[in-house]
Amino acid sequence: MKNRIPRLLDKYRKEVIPAMRSKFGYESVMAVPKMTKVVVGAGIGRFSKDQKLIDRIKEDISKITGQKPAVRKAKQSIAGFKVREGMDVGLMVTLRGFRMYDFIDKLISVALPRSRDFRGLKVSSFDKEGNYNIGLREQTIFPEVSYESAKDIFGFQITITTSSKSRDEGAELLSLMGFPFERK
Repeated sequence: MKNRIPRLLDKYRKEVIPAMRSKFGYESVMAVPKMTKVVVGAGIGRFSKDQKLIDRIKEDISKITGQKPAVRKAKQSIAGFKVREGMDVGLMVTLRGFRMYDFIDKLISVALPRSRDFRGLKVSSFDKEGNYNIGLREQTIFPEVSYESAKDIFGFQITITTSSKSRDEGAELLSLMGFPFERK
């Protein structure tokens, strides 16, 4: 099991690097952009009073990502949202290395096709550095989530950070990796 290389990393090395080098003219293999990390975050502000529910959300995120989420606390009080400084307002997981590639592979090949009315990811969600943001409405599209926890549906945000320098490089990288973008 130690010598296992994730399928997406193998694809990156064998297919994506040569394609990116020919399209953008990189001199070195090391100059080709790559995914550096994936951050999965969920806001729990509306569930902040129910500790059992928060524990179930933590458990679901752990099952989905394979890593225990860190609790994010409010930095300041906001009376309009009934938030006090120091309250738990979110959960986040940062994935790197093999776990990142395994999570992305599961996201694009299993979870996204299972989501209702899925027509592709929006290309407009890239920032100017080539990083990509995906917002998911429910955790039930992942096969690890049991139907018992499906009654407590929560949404979460996935941020894919790349080492690319522009929006076009990031879009080409993720497109070659197999991300299902919308057809124009």
